[in-house]
Amino acid sequence: MRPTATTPARKPNARPEERLWTRRTPLLRLPWPDAAVRVDLRATVVTVLLAALAAGVGAWSLTVGELALSPGEVLAAFTGDADSGTERVVLEWRLPRTVIALAAGAALGAAGAVFQSMTRNPLGSPDVIGFNAGAYTGTLIAALTVGNTRFGATTGALIGGLATGVLVYLLAFRGGVQGQRLIVVGVGVGALLTSLNGYLLINLRLEEAIAAATWGAGSFADVGWPEARPVLAATAVLLPAGVLLQRRMRLLELGDDAARALGVPVERTRLALLFLGVGLTAVVTAAAGPIAFVALAAPQLALRLARTGGVRLLPAAAMGALLLVTGDLLARTLTAPAQLPVGVVTVCLGGCYLVWLLSSRSRRTP
Repeated sequence: MRPTATTPARKPNARPEERLWTRRTPLLRLPWPDAAVRVDLRATVVTVLLAALAAGVGAWSLTVGELALSPGEVLAAFTGDADSGTERVVLEWRLPRTVIALAAGAALGAAGAVFQSMTRNPLGSPDVIGFNAGAYTGTLIAALTVGNTRFGATTGALIGGLATGVLVYLLAFRGGVQGQRLIVVGVGVGALLTSLNGYLLINLRLEEAIAAATWGAGSFADVGWPEARPVLAATAVLLPAGVLLQRRMRLLELGDDAARALGVPVERTRLALLFLGVGLTAVVTAAAGPIAFVALAAPQLALRLARTGGVRLLPAAAMGALLLVTGDLLARTLTAPAQLPVGVVTVCLGGCYLVWLLSSRSRRTP
């Protein structure tokens, strides 16, 4: 059997845990006895290159805008040698937007990898399963009850996303959670929440409804350091936690029975991964609104570049950062001086990707 987007490469007569690795994955010996770690050199190189390219696009975006700046002027703003106006533009307006685009993209890419690994399906992502819609519902309920405040929107999005994750998990649980069932239940819950969101919007006051609808499109237009710092902090905490869980996540790709035989507490691990993925998604939604298709596309694009046996967190995070910072740059420049919500750009690009993914899968299906 050839490895696919969600099936690890397998060696004949390999032990279950050996199926996690392709034949070209070397064993790196560490300088102390009986210590070694598997390092996929291609995946590592791809991750580094994607991260460097994302950082380069982010640095370039600091020079682009209504006030065009040279790289030297941007550097002077960091060193304190620029005038106050240039420092304000670079450090207070453009830099937090770039930082949140990079951090949010990495968070969404990692969340997509978690859910696609859990479901063993390239369509398993937070926006398809309905967690984005749940976070949006929480924000709208907060706007109706406590007013349209930043704290209320953030808290509502976090609670709504986590509550949706728990609801989908409980509805999909039948002696365990299967990937296909999780996707189907999530799509149904997401459709119901989308209808509820439309009802809540028409019950808001006009100004609140306009603000909520703009936020619902996903936008970095009004973000600053107060919005960027929580996303950066959450990504810095949750992404390493995901890396620590990655071995168990990959063992789950072999099937529940094989994972249990290798000592993995299946349901506890799956629940931890669910909260990890929902947390990464909800913190981005709380800061900038629901941004679609980054979590869907990033893991699969990284998979095709790294040629790993299944989706991996760090390549997906690096690809997500590159996709979102590039999408935000396009949102700022395509219709300048007007700005598009970044969610509009990602939906357009992601829609094209989804059509290609479905058509390519249908061609492989007899």
